[in-house]
Amino acid sequence: MKGPTHAMRIIAHPSPVLKERASEVEPASDADLRQLAAKMAHAMYEAPGVGLAAPQVGVQKRVLVFDVDEGLGVLCNPVIVSRSAQTEVDEEGCLSLPGLSVPVERSVALVCEALDLDGEPVTVEAEGLLARVIQHEIDHLDGVLIIDRATPEERRAAIRRYNEIHDPVG
Repeated sequence: MKGPTHAMRIIAHPSPVLKERASEVEPASDADLRQLAAKMAHAMYEAPGVGLAAPQVGVQKRVLVFDVDEGLGVLCNPVIVSRSAQTEVDEEGCLSLPGLSVPVERSVALVCEALDLDGEPVTVEAEGLLARVIQHEIDHLDGVLIIDRATPEERRAAIRRYNEIHDPVG
């Protein structure tokens, strides 16, 4: 397979596109999804990151890619059907909030149902980092960022840090 002809740009906060809910896709009839997933994977690896959702590259489709040391995964229309009652708070970064990490509480395990690029149903049973990545990327499909998951105090501090990093003159 040939590599992407041009790199996709990862959109950074505060772009309004990151706050929109992405639309469902029909993998069996959407011929562009394979190319989209390939370009997204390329952008994710280049960043480097472990997950990327289509809205982060300006495409309002419910598609995400991830690779947590087990090879590339692509999920279309992912839905978390069950999650563990046990949660864990850990620092999370985001390719759309470069240079920033905030503590986010997530379920430590989950079951996610989705479609693959052929439109076939897939079930992912995830725990640990993979569970965290899937929850993070599904948040992007719903227009939710890590700073939206932080406490009000943490959110204000994170936005202040982010603005200092990205507008050092101000």
